Amino acid sequence: MKRYRFRKDQMKKGIYILPNLFTTASLFSGFYSIIASTKGLYEIAAWAILLAMVFDGLDGRIARMTRTTSKFGAEYDSLADLVAFGVAPAILSYHWALLSFGKWGWLAAFLFVTCGALRLARFNVQTAIIDSKVFNGLAIPAGAAVIATTVLLYFKLDGEGQFNNLSILIGTIAVALLMVSSIKYYSFKDLNFFAKKPFMSFVLIVVILIIVIAETQIMIFTFSFGYALSGPVWLIYKLSRRKQAGQEKQAHHQEETGLMEK
Repeated sequence: MKRYRFRKDQMKKGIYILPNLFTTASLFSGFYSIIASTKGLYEIAAWAILLAMVFDGLDGRIARMTRTTSKFGAEYDSLADLVAFGVAPAILSYHWALLSFGKWGWLAAFLFVTCGALRLARFNVQTAIIDSKVFNGLAIPAGAAVIATTVLLYFKLDGEGQFNNLSILIGTIAVALLMVSSIKYYSFKDLNFFAKKPFMSFVLIVVILIIVIAETQIMIFTFSFGYALSGPVWLIYKLSRRKQAGQEKQAHHQEETGLMEK
């Protein structure tokens, strides 16, 4: 009975308005993307997902800056992420490219939603366990960005209407599986833009921004696709280094054994 009163009193204190407004904006953008996808407005739907990513990135930072983080806000953020970065890109992918594959098409879209939900659930329970510098598996916003930027690149290259291609089916499944994998991805959480940096670093950032503005669709697709590939590439690199180190150790051991026999 006391426990019930405690929880009731906690909710009576209310919720923080500002960060949850940004979370709601992210949720709204994801929902609007779904509506646009069902109407065949695929390019608008893709931009709506990217806009949701902007709001999603702001809500947590604002909560930390204003010291208004809460358990309620974290749970609400996860639910909003599932809609904006799980359901919305799956619906977009299905209506834009997977519809012609029949059962395989909607099952691939469902797999994306399921893996996104599992990714969020795992992240919530592993927050205090996994190093904050890395993500355990591809983050769900990054997975959504791969689909959204692929659609934008398609229309940038003068594509029209639907794109019925097997590569999208395979890509959707691959991204879904990357989200629930144990492959490590750099989280960028240790970047400090307020600290002093070398002069050339600032020049490089300006050049990159200019290129992004000039060729927005191409560059954001390159960043999204490149980031999705960075995890497997880094894993292969570490495995090859480990194998090489093992071979060198074995060769060194054999050399020492040979010297001892002499």
